[in-house]
Amino acid sequence: MFKVLNAKTADSVWLKSADLFLKGDDAVSQSSRAGSTVEILNAALCLEDPRQRWVASREPAINPAFAIAEVVWILSGSNKAVLPNYFNPVLPKFAGFDTKYHGAYGYRIRNHFGFDQLESAFNALNSNRDTRQVVLQIWDANVDLPREKGLPLSQDIPCNINSMLKVRDGRLEWTQIMRSNDLVRGFPHNVVQFTTLQEILAGWLNVDVGHYNHYSDSLHVYESDLEGLHSAGQKTFPLNLDNLSVEKLVSQRAIDALIEICSKCCEAKVSGKELLGSLRSLTIPKPYKNLALILGADALRRRKANKEMEEALSQCSNECLTFLFRRWRERMS
Repeated sequence: MFKVLNAKTADSVWLKSADLFLKGDDAVSQSSRAGSTVEILNAALCLEDPRQRWVASREPAINPAFAIAEVVWILSGSNKAVLPNYFNPVLPKFAGFDTKYHGAYGYRIRNHFGFDQLESAFNALNSNRDTRQVVLQIWDANVDLPREKGLPLSQDIPCNINSMLKVRDGRLEWTQIMRSNDLVRGFPHNVVQFTTLQEILAGWLNVDVGHYNHYSDSLHVYESDLEGLHSAGQKTFPLNLDNLSVEKLVSQRAIDALIEICSKCCEAKVSGKELLGSLRSLTIPKPYKNLALILGADALRRRKANKEMEEALSQCSNECLTFLFRRWRERMS
């Protein structure tokens, strides 16, 4: 049965999805290589306001800096493991211990197939607003499809397989196709990744942001995470009022600055004082700077530079992001 869930915010979509698993009417047990799960097939999730991309109700709290770092990593087109591993040191346990990630979304979109799909998507939609042919391809059967024994070719096989983009009524509509989707560990990050790309590309095209449609062929929860669904509850938190939709040249300069900040965060030789200085000196649009400040705050926390961390947070004007970061810090304290 096809399940359709929609709401204005990602938090509400997530809670509606969690409720399906708690009721158990359409969820069935299903084994997997990583442990027993409860699964719902063919789930369609629609986020009506993609800027409200943050899931605050999940227990344990998510790390907004890691989610932002994944976005920057995707935009950079890199498959090197150092950046995501810095912000999430347990990631290799799930995706492998290689220096590069096999299924890195940014590399697949911007490099893997020999050309930059994001740039091509912009050119196509900018020239022809009616086209239905803009698809960002992530899945590559040559390197992802299991062979005769049905065993994975890598620990890091892409869960997102493609994105379909259309401009309709002056808005960029984004459809994300998932072959496999972990509601607890995956969805809160996936929705941040691809709605941010949607918002940035909408700015390049000078159109509004439309709906974000998310199709999960296998929406599931690991049985070990079910207790977290029971303890989850609606969190009252500020809306995300930042707007990342700016013209392309300004956006690209801001993205380059975010990539540079991420690099400094990951470098142990960069002191907390130096990192804070780099954050202070950023001259990019405030919504992009707020992302950098959250990235920097987490890197300063990891350096135990608490004074500098608090100063970075005090400069962030996005109350939604600072709320999420403080929840994360409480979890880690």
